Amino acid sequence: MRRAPVLTFTKNGIYCPAGDFYIDPWRPVERALITHGHADHARSGHRRYLATDLAGPVMQHRLGKIDLDAVKYGQTRQIGDATVSFHPAGHVPGSAQIKVEVSGEIWVVSGDYKTENDGLSDPFEPVACHSFITECTFGMPVFDWQPQAAVMAQINDWWANNAAEGRTSVLGAYALGKAQRLLVHLNPDIGPILSHTAIAKTNDILDRQSILTNNSIQVTANLDVKNLPGALVLAPPSALGSAWLRRFGPVSEAVVSGWMRLRGVRRRRNAERGFVLSDHADWKGLLQAVRATGAENIYTTHGYTDVFSRYLNEIGYHAQTVKTEFTGETLEQDQAP
Repeated sequence: MRRAPVLTFTKNGIYCPAGDFYIDPWRPVERALITHGHADHARSGHRRYLATDLAGPVMQHRLGKIDLDAVKYGQTRQIGDATVSFHPAGHVPGSAQIKVEVSGEIWVVSGDYKTENDGLSDPFEPVACHSFITECTFGMPVFDWQPQAAVMAQINDWWANNAAEGRTSVLGAYALGKAQRLLVHLNPDIGPILSHTAIAKTNDILDRQSILTNNSIQVTANLDVKNLPGALVLAPPSALGSAWLRRFGPVSEAVVSGWMRLRGVRRRRNAERGFVLSDHADWKGLLQAVRATGAENIYTTHGYTDVFSRYLNEIGYHAQTVKTEFTGETLEQDQAP
């Protein structure tokens, strides 16, 4: 007799019948297990939430008063007939892959992830499983990331050149994850680092958790930017080209995103410069993650699902695409902190 699958795909989200819970559901449910705090994965309206202890504070900041339980990485929790645990995804601080085991069969939901250690988040850890539900935001061979150190050297050089020419540097980056990753690797000897309020609030939360040393200055209405020559400003991408930047005088604007790998995308964001740095795995990272799980069954979600799934089938996996409401890294909107 064929057993029911450990996880199913429903109108509310990824569901575990044995435990009667959902993973990153997009409609209100009784019990939600959350991979990380980005808005497309951690939504309001659920009755109960379970996430890592590291992701919890940002989720509470974003979602307000919620019934939130927390676990540490690797800690097991029995929910009904399912055993669950959370494992580092390397995407943003506190992000996790969720492992679900029922009667010896193991499925893993990746959430969003990257395989390069960014020096901020707990590094990605492969989890052995029979079935792997993986994102593939950048699931095409053209997405091939340079090492983080090389990209950060480019950003610091750009900033130093702008400072020498009397311009303020403005970097467009997501308020949770990308901005803090930059903050860790920017060279403070070049000049002061400023943060838009949306980013500054997240910086403070992670600082209180001892995840981040917050060495940036929050941009407020009373801040005298004229006394901060050569500054670099971290801001949500939506702030680029806006009236908010006028206070900084002459500026040079750049976007930090994996989408900068594609020609023409920089022009769509009104940026003078684009730096290719993503908190999602590139093509090689996705393949590396799939191989490391040992899984035979692969489900691809959000991104270039058809391209990635087709390639996996060609090399011997049983792969299929799954429609979800996750968005991954986008250009047209910011991910809320």
